[in-house]
Amino acid sequence: MKTVAFIPARYQSSRFPGKPLAQIAGKPMIQHVYECASACPELSEVCVATDDKRIAACVHEFGGKAVMTEKSHRSGTDRISEAALKMGLEKDDLIVNIQGDQPIFHPSQISRLVAPLTEDESISMTTLKYKITEESEIRNPNHVKVVTDRHGFGLYFSRSPIPFYRGTTSSEDYYKHLGLYAFRMGFLIQFNRFSEGVLESAEKLEQLRALEHGFKIKVVETPFDSIEVDVHEDIKRIEKMLCSQLH
Repeated sequence: MKTVAFIPARYQSSRFPGKPLAQIAGKPMIQHVYECASACPELSEVCVATDDKRIAACVHEFGGKAVMTEKSHRSGTDRISEAALKMGLEKDDLIVNIQGDQPIFHPSQISRLVAPLTEDESISMTTLKYKITEESEIRNPNHVKVVTDRHGFGLYFSRSPIPFYRGTTSSEDYYKHLGLYAFRMGFLIQFNRFSEGVLESAEKLEQLRALEHGFKIKVVETPFDSIEVDVHEDIKRIEKMLCSQLH
């Protein structure tokens, strides 16, 4: 069994066309993501799954590996399913989906992500959550929230604030869903064959497809946030954080 990370990356984006190639501190964003992933000791290999030759050329230029995929995929997970099949991965291999717009995630997040899959064969899919500390993120639809059961399995993911606290309480905790996933290859193939769910279509959240089809997602808490680049203005924020890390 090996663990392979895929970074789905497409050029077209309504809010930020060409986002994977956006320059951040002198490097394209996709390279930052690739290098963060490569620093994780659990990973056997890192690969970019893309439908655009410009992105593939960029990856090859900095020495990375890229696999070309179709343009018609509904989500990044569907894209990596095609790439994983093209690479001939086995059903027991672990597949990690790392979003291409998170250029400074902590490598230990991958370690936490894959641990449940190596420890419990009954678990097919995992993801991460982070306790929200910035109040502005609670009502920001770009920051997805998650609630879990007592055993750490996801109950629901939403762009709205969940749970709804009715009345006054001393503690109102919200958790942000971080867009990193891990799957067993066999389940990833199955996931790709599921029809799109009503909730997935409404929220535009691919992980809801698994819940709507009756499958559990183990949600692991991490002490590290993962900052996403949603719009051009986010790049300056990332660069400031990179600069502070260097000094």
